[in-house]
Amino acid sequence: MSGVSDSATRLLTGLTDATADRPDAVRVGDDALSRERLLGAATAVADRIAGAPAVAVDAQPRIETVVGAVGCLLAGVPLVPVPADAGPVERRHIVHDSGAALWLGDPRDEVDLPTAPVDAHAASGTAYREPPADATALIMYTSGTTGPPKGVVLSRSAVAADLDGLAAAWDWTPDDVLVHGLPLFHVHGLVLGVFGALRVGSRLRHTVRPKPEAYAAAAGSLYFGVPTVWSRVCNDADSARALRSARLLVSGSAPLPVPVFDRLAELAGQAPVERYGMSETLITISTRHDGERRPGWVGLALPGVETRLRGEGGALAPHDGQTIGQLEVAGTTLFDEYLHNPGKTAESITDDGWFRTGDVAVIDPGGFHRIVGRESVDLIKSGGYRIGAGEVEQALLGHPQVREAAVVGLPDADLGQRVVAFVVGEVTSPEAVMDFVAQSLSVHKRPREVRVIDQLPLNAMGKVQKKQLMELG
Repeated sequence: MSGVSDSATRLLTGLTDATADRPDAVRVGDDALSRERLLGAATAVADRIAGAPAVAVDAQPRIETVVGAVGCLLAGVPLVPVPADAGPVERRHIVHDSGAALWLGDPRDEVDLPTAPVDAHAASGTAYREPPADATALIMYTSGTTGPPKGVVLSRSAVAADLDGLAAAWDWTPDDVLVHGLPLFHVHGLVLGVFGALRVGSRLRHTVRPKPEAYAAAAGSLYFGVPTVWSRVCNDADSARALRSARLLVSGSAPLPVPVFDRLAELAGQAPVERYGMSETLITISTRHDGERRPGWVGLALPGVETRLRGEGGALAPHDGQTIGQLEVAGTTLFDEYLHNPGKTAESITDDGWFRTGDVAVIDPGGFHRIVGRESVDLIKSGGYRIGAGEVEQALLGHPQVREAAVVGLPDADLGQRVVAFVVGEVTSPEAVMDFVAQSLSVHKRPREVRVIDQLPLNAMGKVQKKQLMELG
């Protein structure tokens, strides 16, 4: 597009690659844009918002969300993606806490900001200077254990470093066609699933919803999904087999159950790639495209990222493939701060600059990582033992009558915490399920109680909301 310099989109370097442009370079549902038209429409957004302290985007699964988000990056205005399914209280908190000066999207009663719709057919040729690498790219809101969601401030350099590390790990190139239907307000769906494609230069097919039949019809080479998505794909054998032509299937945002891993490998002809990250660190660990794909493990630290384990007594824990420790991360992909919360920021960073993830993990001598889960809900201290909930859940999923499982530690006067399993399936004998686990794991890891429920509480990314299970007592 005349009048727009390549330097305007240095973070999204693939956006200006006219040699590989296509009319449907970016597609969301039935709406598609070439890179040139996307750049023109996003620049028109940038013209409108330039100089704003931050802009909130109603992150619906629509092409307008992509245009608005790219417009923020062009203008150097911090992007605040607001979950499409947020309730009025959460939406109001995000908008006010972020300091957003404008709302991009349809009007909302609880949003008392100037509102501007995004026109995907607009065009502008204004040239914008590339903002400094340390300038804020996004403010993403993440829920904690207490209080309202916290604003995670992410720099442009952190986003670029992460996407480059993933491109290397996955051999992600402009020749790829990325397919996913993940929410456009999380790291997985927005940063990887949109900005990643626009940095690498690959085509993007967003299916609006991650339905198996939509994935099968998209004819992609690279697919993103969360465990719930892959489980549903495996339940639709024809759709799963249609993915045999894909180059890479990536799973993240929650642990992929081993039975789903194995079934996907059988039907789609390849084992999935797993990865680990969070809003504060972006993606830090992943299986490589040309490396080992080990069920239940998420691979190696990305270039520019370091990891270590902190033991129960505070000393560093060994990387022996067995010892569970608190996972700490350092490197180029880390966030800058929690917005307006210096106390929480300081609490999350060690004296030597490592981020305390709040997750517990195991690292083997070769650097492979297994994520046990959140320390607050997935590390169970029972009878003097430290038990990882994920290991018990994987054992439970090996039982033919168990379709889904979540394990928590509930207060126990004798043990401190007792292992309690919530399962979904046609379980005829909870006692038999408990005995089944004891056949494959140490007896102290055996659930003391198995509760059969209709469904597990999940969030938008397919993560089990264990706090809700623990409240059942």
